Amino acid sequence: MDQSSANPVLAFLLSRRSHPAAALRAPAPDDLTLGTLLTAAVRVPDHGTLEPWRFLVIEPGARVRLAALLRARGEALAIDPAKIEKSAQSWLNAPMIVAVISTPKPSDKVPEVEQLLSAGGVCLGLVNAALASGWGAAWITGWAAFDRVFVETGLGLTAGEQIAGFIHLGRGETPPVERPRPDVATLTTRLEQ
Repeated sequence: MDQSSANPVLAFLLSRRSHPAAALRAPAPDDLTLGTLLTAAVRVPDHGTLEPWRFLVIEPGARVRLAALLRARGEALAIDPAKIEKSAQSWLNAPMIVAVISTPKPSDKVPEVEQLLSAGGVCLGLVNAALASGWGAAWITGWAAFDRVFVETGLGLTAGEQIAGFIHLGRGETPPVERPRPDVATLTTRLEQ
């Protein structure tokens, strides 16, 4: 029996598809809707209830400033100009960007990698909450997410923080095209004893 036919949540998960960031258009979620999406996003495994993540909603004026910084940093890092411009345009054209920031906490019981994975879960949770609510969403990182000058100077991250993802939100004008999916059987082994 196809379990997804009786379970709408499973049906959603089996058919979910992120929108290309470049295809997202205004409007973006309003504050009330965004609050609901963020509340859903933080329902992830968080051992020790450390909350090792936070959100940074990047407003339109900040995105203009950050696109300029991105261009300057890309040039300083000798990144291909076409790649720089593609990144800058994604910042300028996004209806909304929410940075999910990994903020690991000192813990004897929860290793830092597990806290980072929890922040990744928040990224996926935000994308899925947006898609389930009829919004378009894309989880993007890109080279700027790993440039300490960009994230510390431009976004105000501290030395111990890092970007888990930039979640682009808006309206998807057309449904995203399905792409090939992994063959789970070839990726699965069993440890019998």
